[in-house]
Amino acid sequence: MSDYDLIAVGGGSGGLAAAQRAAEYGARCLVIERGRLGGTCVNVGCVPKKVMWHAADIAQTLRDAPEYGFTLEQPPHDWASLVERREAYIRRLNGIYERNLNNKSVDWVSGSAQFVDAHTVSVDGQHYTAPHIIVATGGEPIVPDLPGAELGITSDGFFALAQRPQRIALIGTGYVAVELAGVLQSLGSDVELLARYDSVLRSLDPMLQEAVMVALQRDGVALRLHSIPEGLQRSDDGITVQCAGGASLGAYDCVIWAVGRRPVTADLQLAAAGVNVTERGHIPVDKFQQTNVDQVYAIGDVTGAIELTPVAIAAGRRLADRVFGGMSGRHLDYDNIPTVIFSHPPIGTVGLTEPQARAQYGDAVKTYTAGFAPLYFGVMEHKGRAEMKLVTVGADERVVGCHIIGAGSDEILQGFAVAVKMGARKQDLDDTVAIHPTSAEELVTMR
Repeated sequence: MSDYDLIAVGGGSGGLAAAQRAAEYGARCLVIERGRLGGTCVNVGCVPKKVMWHAADIAQTLRDAPEYGFTLEQPPHDWASLVERREAYIRRLNGIYERNLNNKSVDWVSGSAQFVDAHTVSVDGQHYTAPHIIVATGGEPIVPDLPGAELGITSDGFFALAQRPQRIALIGTGYVAVELAGVLQSLGSDVELLARYDSVLRSLDPMLQEAVMVALQRDGVALRLHSIPEGLQRSDDGITVQCAGGASLGAYDCVIWAVGRRPVTADLQLAAAGVNVTERGHIPVDKFQQTNVDQVYAIGDVTGAIELTPVAIAAGRRLADRVFGGMSGRHLDYDNIPTVIFSHPPIGTVGLTEPQARAQYGDAVKTYTAGFAPLYFGVMEHKGRAEMKLVTVGADERVVGCHIIGAGSDEILQGFAVAVKMGARKQDLDDTVAIHPTSAEELVTMR
């Protein structure tokens, strides 16, 4: 007899969600986690990032306050105090996760797991067996193999900073680079963002790429486009970045690598279970999260699919619904998954970009756009912007993409993502009465 019905290797969002949902159906479950419960999102990702984003947002509000009639001195920001409060909050969340496991009678073990065979894993010499095993070990930041690369830190290192560096180079063009650049600049650092190509967030709609670059530069972030790092060097004045073509940038007090993430699979001994992996270490799965080995599954970032916390949670819960809840065919639909980038201002996007839609549907694509200064800026000399785009297809103008940047975009997108997922047409949006005065109303009044 097996020790458990299900073992989740990884106590991050996906593994926890799958184990707890399975336990609700009566399954005996074990979670194995080598670090703190909650994984990347809770400890060095979404949650602490959003706390820092809120701090940066408050800093901007304080700078805007005089134009709303408030006369006040700009207070200094106590980075160390914020970090202390943030980490105390995360420790509370770690405790909540542990209590939730206990409340659902889910066992958990602290340590690193290795496969012994397809249905057995070992942690510190102790073997655990189950007919169903999920690999949900997540990802970790990449440090490139370049001379002096160890002089830089990653996003993990950012969350370990006890004090705010003044001169910072962020190397990368994805979510992490853009988000940390906005936070650090807003809180008083001098930030340069080094981009390999001519844009940032290159997977997003071109409208969003252009708008976020304008916003970054407006807020004081220096964009160094076509900067390809070849190594880091320490000088008397700090750290310099050596780039292709002979350019030397810096010196900086801190260099942050934000050049992507890799799956945490190298030490799992997946070969012992016969599980296939790609050259980059990702685990291929089918639509049911099934690997090439029967009843061994993978969810979340290790699969190389959409690397978002809610995606891992949704995939884990649906897997448990199917395997233990009797919901035959239950699986996650990876189409039309919304996401937000917590830049300043935030970005929300769901569905196809305009280039993707045109590649798929050609001349059947029609777009609607709106660009404006939100009412918040009406009494201010400094005018922020919001940009919005709807991508529609066919004679009935089915909405296949919604892309927005501007204050509140993070909250606005969720409801419109429901509409896109349900197959809403442009006319459905037009027939919805606008809420005035809001930025969101622009999405139902576009002509």
